[in-house]
Amino acid sequence: MNEADTAWVLVCAALVLFMTPGLAMFYAGMVRSRNTLTMMLQNIVPLGVISLTWVLLGYTLAFSNQGTKFLGALDATALLDIEQPQFHTVAAGVTIPVLAFVAYQMMFAVITPALLTGATAGRLKMLGWVVFLAVWSLAVYPQVARWLWHPMGWLADLGAQDWAGGMVVHASAGAAAIAVLLVVGRRRDWPHVSSSPSNLPLMLAGAGILWFGWFGFNAGDGLQADGIAAQALVNTHVAAAGGLCAWLLLERLTSGHATLVGAASGAVAGLATVTPCAGFVSTGAAIAIGVVAGLVCNLAVGVKYRLGYDDALDVIAVHFTGGVLGSILLGFFADSAINPVSADGLFNGGGGALLGHQVIAILSVVVFSFVLSWVIAALVNVTIGLRVPLAEQDDLDREQQGAAAYALSGVAVRGMESAGRSSGSGGDGGPSAAGAAGGTAQGRPGRQLVTALVDTGRVDALRDALLAAGAESIVLSDAAVYSPTTPIVEVFRGRYQRVDFRERLRVQAVVDDDHAAAVAAELVHTFGADPRSVYRQEVGSV
Repeated sequence: MNEADTAWVLVCAALVLFMTPGLAMFYAGMVRSRNTLTMMLQNIVPLGVISLTWVLLGYTLAFSNQGTKFLGALDATALLDIEQPQFHTVAAGVTIPVLAFVAYQMMFAVITPALLTGATAGRLKMLGWVVFLAVWSLAVYPQVARWLWHPMGWLADLGAQDWAGGMVVHASAGAAAIAVLLVVGRRRDWPHVSSSPSNLPLMLAGAGILWFGWFGFNAGDGLQADGIAAQALVNTHVAAAGGLCAWLLLERLTSGHATLVGAASGAVAGLATVTPCAGFVSTGAAIAIGVVAGLVCNLAVGVKYRLGYDDALDVIAVHFTGGVLGSILLGFFADSAINPVSADGLFNGGGGALLGHQVIAILSVVVFSFVLSWVIAALVNVTIGLRVPLAEQDDLDREQQGAAAYALSGVAVRGMESAGRSSGSGGDGGPSAAGAAGGTAQGRPGRQLVTALVDTGRVDALRDALLAAGAESIVLSDAAVYSPTTPIVEVFRGRYQRVDFRERLRVQAVVDDDHAAAVAAELVHTFGADPRSVYRQEVGSV
């Protein structure tokens, strides 16, 4: 065994695993805040479900040395009797442990179906999704992997090439996304529903993890720590850079804005498109592929509005389009001088043979994945259910997990005495039962409830300021303010959308009569509350 190659493949397996939580963060940052946990769980669940199905049956169906050109045999079921595999993309002489190969390929199997959750955001039942995952990971993915990544596979034998998953991963997942969308349908009120990201920093963190992990995704696929691995790594990076720049330029020219969402989308488009090419093309070709990806995938975003399918996070425009585009571009840019295993593409004197093989492979993978994915999704939907009812779609986190992703800095209700004042007879810092509205026989002032709407994320500063001004207890809650006269116009992936409701915090503070004016003034002057939103009313104690 070659220790350097083994170490490299194991590191790359870890990098590809890291992409799955990165994808969860990337998608979660772009969905509604009340669907954040659900989106993240949908992406993390494959790490458990598909890791098990891969070990039990997936690996042997894909990479068994027995079987046919379409389907592997069951000799390596549960990895009880595994032979050294016939490696798919590299010359003879690869010497790594078979379990290193099993682990590396497992991570590809895990992340592939997770990609489609971005298309179906806000519409999947958790149990139905888990069942779909398990069945798809055995009925679709291993077969496609065998066709292209095993020397016996019929598409590999034909001459089609797929370095790291343009067809096996991105095209198959994209076709599955289209099929599942046909089953679960559109979100309520789409396309008028807002698609604005809820947490752009989270989205960027996820995109950064994806970019980082993609080095293992592409540079490890040769299964050797050699010059081809270095070439694939450089190609991966420059294609992402080209996609990022091209997307931002086109976005700036068409919408007038170059956005953070556009930068992340362009980078991912470049990464997805170079995936089938990374170990077969030169650095200059990788830059060109990335630039083409940034332009084409950007333009593909608008197709869903013309065709009427609700791809929430543009999985079809970025991953599916990128995977198909990269697989076709390989037929032009493939260069045997970079990798002797590769055929030459059209631009390097190879004629149109490779391009023809790529088209046949793309059509075969897309049709196969689409048909079986639709059948699986439809059967799951009519049995245990796959689509979430419309009434539950606005707050899936509460409906499915009984929790929320975001809290107001841990502050929901907090009762405290104002500085310099003694507690009431109850001894807990709150008003005593004697403190009814209008005062008491002991001469203690009455209580008022001061309510206002503020636009601030400085929750701790708000609390401290109100307590210092005389508030005895504070309640904060989310609110949405309808503002038809001054709507906000946002741009999301080049599409303008009007937002009539603005998010605000509702502040409710209990304060005695002597300090009510000071608390109200603090809300208006320090925290920008509209004076028209400030209300004061007499309250009694319970």
